Amino acid sequence: MKQVVQVRLLPTPEQSAALLTTLHVCNAAGSWLSEQMHAAGEFRKFDVQKRFYVQLRERFGLAAQPTIRVISKTVDAYTTLRANLTAGNYGRPESDRRRKVESRPIVFRPEAGQPFDARCLSWRLAEAGREGTVSIWSTAGRLRGVRIMGHPGHLALLRSRSIGETDLVNRDGVWTLHAVVDGSQAPHREPVHGFLGIDMGIVNLATTSDGDRMSGARLNRHRKRQQRLRRRLQAKKTSSSRRLLKKRRRKERRFAADVNHQISKRIVAEAERTGRGIAVEQLTGIRDRVRLRKPQRATLHSWSFAQLGQFLAYKAERAGIAFVRVDPAYTSQQCSSCGEIDKKNRRSQASYVCGRCGFVGHADHNAARNIATRGVACWGEVMRPHAAPTLAAS
Repeated sequence: MKQVVQVRLLPTPEQSAALLTTLHVCNAAGSWLSEQMHAAGEFRKFDVQKRFYVQLRERFGLAAQPTIRVISKTVDAYTTLRANLTAGNYGRPESDRRRKVESRPIVFRPEAGQPFDARCLSWRLAEAGREGTVSIWSTAGRLRGVRIMGHPGHLALLRSRSIGETDLVNRDGVWTLHAVVDGSQAPHREPVHGFLGIDMGIVNLATTSDGDRMSGARLNRHRKRQQRLRRRLQAKKTSSSRRLLKKRRRKERRFAADVNHQISKRIVAEAERTGRGIAVEQLTGIRDRVRLRKPQRATLHSWSFAQLGQFLAYKAERAGIAFVRVDPAYTSQQCSSCGEIDKKNRRSQASYVCGRCGFVGHADHNAARNIATRGVACWGEVMRPHAAPTLAAS
């Protein structure tokens, strides 16, 4: 499996200026190439490289390999855009938002991240410690001996694994390198004791089929407090308030990511200890399906269920635990004891009472048990061997 390792880059003022100019030139080249691709309708990397490679080098003065990386970056951006359009993330084909997205070429921010490979960036790491140096290409020439600093465990990964693509990122004046390495992966284990079902929600961020509930009260309080602070600072409209808003703009996101990391670690550890797999709901498109009153929309759209699912997926893969996504239909209405489906069984957010068999329990726990049952069935479908070919087909 692939793993992203982040290290801090500590350039001198001269090196920082050269790197900043490099980002500006590469992103300007990417935006120009995007306009040409959009106008010509060319989106395959081979065709784009054959048609625009020479123009790109001559127009922006890029070296050979950085030019290839700019082309790859732009083509990948259009690949992601087409995937989002296919998934309906920009609305239906006749919607104004989708037409606006399709009619405009992609534009890169002047300081957007730029990918490098082994020909553009090389590492010099000591045998131990948390420091090292890199040699990186720039528009001002090769910058050698640029200091880096990172977590000792992250640098140990860089020493022991093969390093793939590395992104140069400048965020609020802080330079970082995001390197892709081949991460360690435990041998795959069969879920001999079934699956641990996970029901994700807003009141309870995660509820397991064992009955453990990870409350979202702390995170929801933090979100509401950040919302109040933003409202007060935006009303002041002073330079100091704008400066403070800029300083705090990613605070809520970091807090939510930390909470999701803690929850996912706890769930994966429990599944590993009990020899089970992990089953979660496939909640893609829930924001388009659900209709809420205006005061509730901010809560729904700030719900980071996708991030929690991603954390669970990669942590489970690293530990060798089976991970499946199941159909979420009627998991909150179905009785986990007798299988009866009735909307009236869900009496409230927390209460579930089956009108058929009399089962009483917490609504999220009941849903998590249904998810665990569906996880076993889904895993059976995944692991079912292909049927032998017929005589005519063979």
